[in-house]
Amino acid sequence: MVLQAPSAAHSGYSTERIMHRVLLATIPGALALTWHFGWGSLINVLLCSLCALACEALVLRLRCRPVGFYLRDCSALVTAVFLGLALPPLAPWWIVVVGCVFSIVIAKQLYGGLGYNPCNPAMVGYAALLLCFPMQMSRWLVPHSLLPEDIHQPGLWESLNLVFGAADWIDGMTGATPLDVLKQQTGMMIEQVYASQPVFQQAGWAGVGWEWVNLGFLAGGLWLLRMRVFSWHAPLAMLATLSLTALVYWDSGSSESFGSPVFHLFSGASMMGAFFILTDPVSSATSIKGKLVYGAMIGALVFVIRSWGEYPDAIAFAVLLANFAAPTIDRYSLPRSYGHARRGTKTSGDGDQ
Repeated sequence: MVLQAPSAAHSGYSTERIMHRVLLATIPGALALTWHFGWGSLINVLLCSLCALACEALVLRLRCRPVGFYLRDCSALVTAVFLGLALPPLAPWWIVVVGCVFSIVIAKQLYGGLGYNPCNPAMVGYAALLLCFPMQMSRWLVPHSLLPEDIHQPGLWESLNLVFGAADWIDGMTGATPLDVLKQQTGMMIEQVYASQPVFQQAGWAGVGWEWVNLGFLAGGLWLLRMRVFSWHAPLAMLATLSLTALVYWDSGSSESFGSPVFHLFSGASMMGAFFILTDPVSSATSIKGKLVYGAMIGALVFVIRSWGEYPDAIAFAVLLANFAAPTIDRYSLPRSYGHARRGTKTSGDGDQ
């Protein structure tokens, strides 16, 4: 049996075709990451892909399942690409390996493989790395336009040496992300933060590089919507709720503000999360009402964790919490079956079998 996304099944898309389209849609965001932050993200994606396919093949062999048949659906490759794009550029190679093991072996295959995993595998791997290795996961590169004149962005060969430990890190290559900067600047008006921080001075809305990365994933997500790979309900609910909560606490940019709605929409992994992570058909809600509730829940959790939690981006934790709530959301949002008095119950005339 071929697993299909609910919205795509109506169009007759196979799992393999859906995954191919999703991979194509990540290209604009990946190119924006590479342009602003160097070769690191592409190296992460390549290492993740090789490691994820190896882990998937090994577990399938241990389970006595046909390796080639299951690898061809490209689900492991999609998980690898998502994880690779989410990791900091030039993350050490062993970070990539540990993340892939968590994503493929623990979060996916131990539950039975594609269609049985209760949580998004890529976000399980990312969250595990964030909790276990916070220092390595916080070393984001500075966009090339903000580097000092005496420091250049690493080329491909230098990037490979940094990833595999053959070269030492160069001082001044890493820096705080826009979400980190805003979170640390307590007691300052938003205008003062924007005027004093280079990451905002050269940007339009949400920090150098990050706004273009989010625009890239937005373009890919809109293309997937046009191709009917998934429906609009969950992404729109997530982005609308994130915007609304940010607007409520905007307070005209006072020192108590957590950033404008535009800032939250185009910072961190907002667009990648909205169109590529929470739209996973396996771990998300399935009904139309359920998708709206599911997306709104993620949008609210993202803002809450960004504003009052310890992890500035929060997409991974928000999605995983909503994954656990998805069965309950479906329980109360799925249409009532014909002949049943209530959802999930039988009428008095139904006999027990």
